[in-house]
Amino acid sequence: MGCFNSKPNDAVAIRRRPGNIGEVAVFIPGLRVPESLELSQPLSDGLPRRLAERLAALRSRIVVMAAHEALSVTRPRKRTFTQHGGSTSADLLQALEEYLPVLLGLVKEGSNLEDKIQFSWMNQEDDAEETALPSSWYEVLSVLHMMAMLRLSQANSLLLPKTSLEGYHTKVSEDNKRASVEIFLKASGFLECAIQHVLPRISPENRKGLPVDLSEGVLKAICMQALGQAIDVQLGLAIDSPKATLAVKRRLACEMVKCWQQAHESMADLPLIDSWGEKHRLFVKWKYIEAKAAAYYYHGLILDEGNTEKSRRMAVAALQSAEELLKESKDVAEAFHAAPPVSRSPPVCGSMKYLHDKIQKDSSCKVRINKDLYSNDSIHEGVPALPDFAVALKPEEYRLPAVTVDAANG
Repeated sequence: MGCFNSKPNDAVAIRRRPGNIGEVAVFIPGLRVPESLELSQPLSDGLPRRLAERLAALRSRIVVMAAHEALSVTRPRKRTFTQHGGSTSADLLQALEEYLPVLLGLVKEGSNLEDKIQFSWMNQEDDAEETALPSSWYEVLSVLHMMAMLRLSQANSLLLPKTSLEGYHTKVSEDNKRASVEIFLKASGFLECAIQHVLPRISPENRKGLPVDLSEGVLKAICMQALGQAIDVQLGLAIDSPKATLAVKRRLACEMVKCWQQAHESMADLPLIDSWGEKHRLFVKWKYIEAKAAAYYYHGLILDEGNTEKSRRMAVAALQSAEELLKESKDVAEAFHAAPPVSRSPPVCGSMKYLHDKIQKDSSCKVRINKDLYSNDSIHEGVPALPDFAVALKPEEYRLPAVTVDAANG
């Protein structure tokens, strides 16, 4: 494990929020950071002293590591590594996984400690800078949220093209793409567990006090974002594969639309603040429109294989819709990157590199070939509906760990 030195102005820097977060392939709406608190004294009456001290030590370690990890988000060009060369995000994930079994000792059946400790975390998307609640389940929820954000951060690193010494961007490897899919599924698994098994355990009174960062809508949106981005990577791999058919690509694109649509709807009525919250909303909107452009493109190509005039008219309508949606997505992407904290897009790669090149070209070509079908406005077809496919990818199941032996006996 690496060595870290906490600085007094770290908390100030985290609260100030970054001005620039660099290149973004996977958006992470900031990193909530736990505030320091003394755990051993309030727990001394209910848990063995040794266990109370372990709980306090584990959390204190996470506080320091999380502050450093959050600062790496505010300083995108500065990479933080441990003394042994590993990433701080991987070490922080390990620390969180070691903390959870001990923390769950506070909420085990028969325990009277669930509401004895006031846990406090800095927020990113909520108007309140921090939220403190007397709830151990709130702490569990915050830990799972952080674990998901760290996984998304890892996926972002894998999907960003690396810059060579000569200044050229290298292509993202197929291994990195496949690894990112697994990471997305882990992130969505943490969030699904949080929604299904932790949120319901928080009392109605404490649920009212949760920050918007941990609202069911935001958790669902990020869960569907992770699935949507995993499918996007799969679509890119299919585009690169000569064996993948148009039907396979269309299905992936339509599944991606469904994920982003659910993410978009989950965030629609949330009171997100400017900065991280508004940027998060713009990211989801951008990817939703972009996914629809891909789906209509492949739907149009398949319709064009039909032999009837109607199918060709529908094909052209779908391809034109894809072209319009692609233009709209570019505008929303610009708004996303311009919204604070400012970001920039990496070189277009993956599925969208191919589609950016092909959609306008194929749409113009099909309209030119079939322009005789548009000589009479009365036969103009509306935009055809997209096929409805169930999303094949599922979050990787995550179960809360068993309580440690000491905690169970406490």
